Amino acid sequence: MPETPAKIPQDSAEEIRRLAHNLSNALEVILQASYLLQMSNLDDNAKKWATMVDQGTQQAAEINRQLREFIRSRSVN
Repeated sequence: MPETPAKIPQDSAEEIRRLAHNLSNALEVILQASYLLQMSNLDDNAKKWATMVDQGTQQAAEINRQLREFIRSRSVN
């Protein structure tokens, strides 16, 4: 039989959710700024850097989504 994952205490889960929410807000600002930057007239080198920022931010947003799901599935209800 598979082990049941350990539950995260409610107060800890709430704090982690709060931090993940704040991280989401910060990442959204970066994603929006990155989008606007890429819409501007950039030289090829600057476009490369803007793309790297966008990809890194999208990756961080996905990790944050996975973190929120992990917490949700292991929180004590």
